[in-house]
Amino acid sequence: MFSADILGSNPTTLPVLAITARLAVAALLGAIIGFERELRNRPAGLRTHMLTSLAAAAFTVLTFEIYHEMVDLNAAIARLDPLRVIEAVTAGVAFLAAGAIIRSGGSIKGLTTGAGMWMAGAIGVACGSGFYVVAGVATVFVVAVTFVLGHVERRVLHTNGEPPEGTPER
Repeated sequence: MFSADILGSNPTTLPVLAITARLAVAALLGAIIGFERELRNRPAGLRTHMLTSLAAAAFTVLTFEIYHEMVDLNAAIARLDPLRVIEAVTAGVAFLAAGAIIRSGGSIKGLTTGAGMWMAGAIGVACGSGFYVVAGVATVFVVAVTFVLGHVERRVLHTNGEPPEGTPER
């Protein structure tokens, strides 16, 4: 029987089922946000938001696992600051989100999609940390802002469905 130990695999502190659940919930919640973006035919949709959230969760789980590995090794020389992962995820997702924003003449497109990707990263960090309630509530708010308020915005502010001339688009 093949064992990952022969490849130098490190044991995880979290059970495999917990790791799987954290990654799966992150992917699912990212999919919920991405599905709304997909319905609006935006540049970053279902797969992009799923992967953003999943990557953030994976980095977070890895951070906890590396932290515990270093503590177990009694590695006093290692700088143990697990919160740095949030900074790294934020920077990485910001880079991706910036790519979704397009400026053309006087209008800007993709801001809401970029913000959604940023939230998908935050939701991934919450899932990777095991804070499912935070992740779930944040997802509900994202859907409320993008879907529900999007409808209100189009109906109330833009009667013809298009923003007024010079207004930033999302």
